[in-house]
Amino acid sequence: MNDRERFVNTLTGRPVDRVPFIKVFGGTNAVLPGWEREYPGLRERIDKELGFEGAYRGWDTAPVNVRFSGLGPTEVLEENETQRIVRSTAGEVTLQRLDGDYHAQTLRWPVESREDWERVRELYLRADDPARFPDDWPDQMRRYRERSWALQLTHGGVYGFVRRLMGDERMLLALYDDPAWVAEMMESYTTMVLEIWEGMVAEVEFDLVEFWEDMASKNGALLSPAMFREFMAPQYRRVADFARGHGIEILLVDSDGYTDDLAELMVEVGVNALYPFEVGAGCDVPGTRARLPELGIIGGLDKQCMACGREAMDRELEKARAFIRLGRFIPGPDHFVLSNVTWPDYKYFMERLKEVVVNTSPTA
Repeated sequence: MNDRERFVNTLTGRPVDRVPFIKVFGGTNAVLPGWEREYPGLRERIDKELGFEGAYRGWDTAPVNVRFSGLGPTEVLEENETQRIVRSTAGEVTLQRLDGDYHAQTLRWPVESREDWERVRELYLRADDPARFPDDWPDQMRRYRERSWALQLTHGGVYGFVRRLMGDERMLLALYDDPAWVAEMMESYTTMVLEIWEGMVAEVEFDLVEFWEDMASKNGALLSPAMFREFMAPQYRRVADFARGHGIEILLVDSDGYTDDLAELMVEVGVNALYPFEVGAGCDVPGTRARLPELGIIGGLDKQCMACGREAMDRELEKARAFIRLGRFIPGPDHFVLSNVTWPDYKYFMERLKEVVVNTSPTA
């Protein structure tokens, strides 16, 4: 089997020779800055050295912009040795850290009023903007038609996109103060995305749709089940209908935080895979698999174990072996590692994980 078949078959519960060995987080040849300083050239060879399969993070994303388009250059408002503050033409002001693990903080969101929304929608959310597609899109399509890895259509999130417009606090208050407005933004964005996708699926077969949501904390989802069903479910069902109509079998949701309860809501609307299943937030891979046997899971291994010594890593790797045997599970760290992890320890973990993947067969 090739990487594409392993990825799709694993998550949909069909027979597979073994699960894929993928990085899950980090992108192509991703390294921590400290690793590259200590091991020059690692950024050019890490994927090959560790033997990651597939493309990008194991499955690939088509380089088509489904967020703001037509933005001009950003304006630097302030800069020093450790940070830079910039403003986009959409009005977003961001603090960018030049050191540390988390590199950005939004200081002002692009939408603070209905007037902001109307301006942003008119200027930057046009589905027909040709700049959404790269200049070499015809060449990209030819490469995708011959690929051996899974390829996704990207949705910026029903919750996630509006969150990026307004921030969590303003959005969650608006659900009470002006619910029709929030529903309008969710619907308008999904309509735009579906229009963009129509041109893409006419040329290339896709394997999955991925939603970026990040709509949970360690304490659970940031909105109630009733709100999910009222505001988000209609848009998910539109995407699910589109996917079925174009032979796309996997609807994958990316949300950090505790997502075990959120998983049930997602399954109701057609989602059949979740990641990264953060261990530190309390996510329970075997419990969720038992409750929702039709749901695929990616990730589910505690990234922090790589900073806690090899015995801790070995214990986590034994969990990977057990989780694979449950079926519909692709193991990987539950996010990219933080700067307290050394390159030798990351390498040890990933090399051992590959041994587990190659030598463990799913039974369901």
